[in-house]
Amino acid sequence: MSDRRWNHNTHYHRLPLDLAAGADSALDVGCGEGMLTRELRAAGVPAVTGLDLDPDQVARARSLAAGDDGLRYLAGDVLELPRAERFDLVTCFATLHHLDLDEGLRRLRDLVAPGGRLVVVGLASVRTPTDAALSLAAVPAAMVADRARGVWEHGAPVRDPEHSYGEVRTAARSILPGVRWRRHLYWRYSLVWRAPA
Repeated sequence: MSDRRWNHNTHYHRLPLDLAAGADSALDVGCGEGMLTRELRAAGVPAVTGLDLDPDQVARARSLAAGDDGLRYLAGDVLELPRAERFDLVTCFATLHHLDLDEGLRRLRDLVAPGGRLVVVGLASVRTPTDAALSLAAVPAAMVADRARGVWEHGAPVRDPEHSYGEVRTAARSILPGVRWRRHLYWRYSLVWRAPA
């Protein structure tokens, strides 16, 4: 990887990086200052696009990618991205909860080229006793990891999630048939989906 800064999101960058082999194009939705886009380039993806609503984050991403013609950055809303463009790998980290859940999942799905992959790592709200127990169990692990690694503050806008883990899982299974949904440590879940060829 090209960057060793760590937080509860970057901990899961390995999920899309493990799927990057053979991808000719990738899109990172909610790219912030472009850390994952640079990692995808370092993993061998020839053309990587970063998209973020925050023009300041996009400007920083462009400055950090100076000289790499395989990286491009767009400031804008994923829901307004031209529908004709599709990518072999689409990633979305800690961003889906900023969108309408169903509309966001459909839009991400439609950006994946046939046979391509979608990787979402997101946050959800705690609603059930099981959610609460799993969230509480993550506290000691996070305390140790945060102290040992240090926590990188990304500087992007944050928002509390509105949808529960169960609601995200149900929506994903409806909109992304065959999706693999997993709950992770550090209060995250992942969705990994392959588009029909």
